[in-house]
Amino acid sequence: MSIIQLAERTGFAKSYISSIERGVQSNPSIQFVEKVALELDVSVNYLILGEKNEEPLDEGWIELVVEAMNSGVSKEQFRDYLEFNRWRKKQDKK
Repeated sequence: MSIIQLAERTGFAKSYISSIERGVQSNPSIQFVEKVALELDVSVNYLILGEKNEEPLDEGWIELVVEAMNSGVSKEQFRDYLEFNRWRKKQDKK
């Protein structure tokens, strides 16, 4: 699928899609990722991580991520939380 076709199908500007493809823009919105995944008939996980066998994110996870984004939680804060949670689980196993 060409950038022009993807732009027409998703409603996003060709220049925006091109900037993501070239790595100029590295922080696409969740709405962009969802629309592109839908048009390409792949999961959001596959689009982001390249993992084919993962189940697609369910609506609850998508809503939670959107809520976090809208409330001002940065990616760095979210990553910090995930790292803390992994550390805590390791501590619980000891």
